[in-house]
Amino acid sequence: MSNKKIVTLVKIGGNIIDDANELQQFLSDFSKIEGHKVLVHGGGKSATKMAKSIGLVPQMIDGRRITDAAMLEVVVMIYAGQINKEVVAQLQANNTNAIGFSGADGNLIQSEKRNHPTIDYGFVGDVKKVNTTLLQTLIEAGITPVFCAITHDKKGQLLNTNADTIASELAIALSEVYEVTLNYCFEKPGVLFDSEDDSSVIANMNAELYSKLKDEKAIHSGMIPKLDNCFNSLNKGVQKIRIGHHKMLKNTETICTTIQL
Repeated sequence: MSNKKIVTLVKIGGNIIDDANELQQFLSDFSKIEGHKVLVHGGGKSATKMAKSIGLVPQMIDGRRITDAAMLEVVVMIYAGQINKEVVAQLQANNTNAIGFSGADGNLIQSEKRNHPTIDYGFVGDVKKVNTTLLQTLIEAGITPVFCAITHDKKGQLLNTNADTIASELAIALSEVYEVTLNYCFEKPGVLFDSEDDSSVIANMNAELYSKLKDEKAIHSGMIPKLDNCFNSLNKGVQKIRIGHHKMLKNTETICTTIQL
């Protein structure tokens, strides 16, 4: 039995971010989680909507956003600005003392611009280092950190970074100090055998089954980076990972997907 303190890390995304009532209910449930907690949020749909409204054409490859200079301005404005501050304000209304962060704040998450042999992702960052010492100081001071999907390269450049990856890297860093449970919450009840059938939840997902379903194209798009991050986290010390609807946070009987090695 571990003597480490417990940290519950939750990544929230999908349609829940765009649905005011769902987001309000989620943040109420999140606030009721006992002990230390950290929140990471996406906001891709909001960024896409804003980009289209000003004439930009969003581009995605394998669930990851291509981010040119114009799109970077949009995602920083939406992720680090509007969504992050609205989430923090609602958490304060639920008596959770939250502070919103990008990776640049306090040098909490340092990345480097992605260098891909065939694809130019633009201003997209891959996480290189988490400032675990400062993060632990914040958590122990009773602060609930709320991270958006923006990091930096320590050279003055902000970078758009996959929110699932940020959650994974934070969980890995914190697992050196805490016993970490990582929860990926979105509008679906879990990882599905059939993406059109919400009753087809995969209760337990291991690496072998994941590889098989990926080959069969049953798992695709944004679920691929999410699950890649899950298995990377488990291999690097994170104790428990679940994927499902945010209702699983307050009801342990709620159906969801548990990720296992």
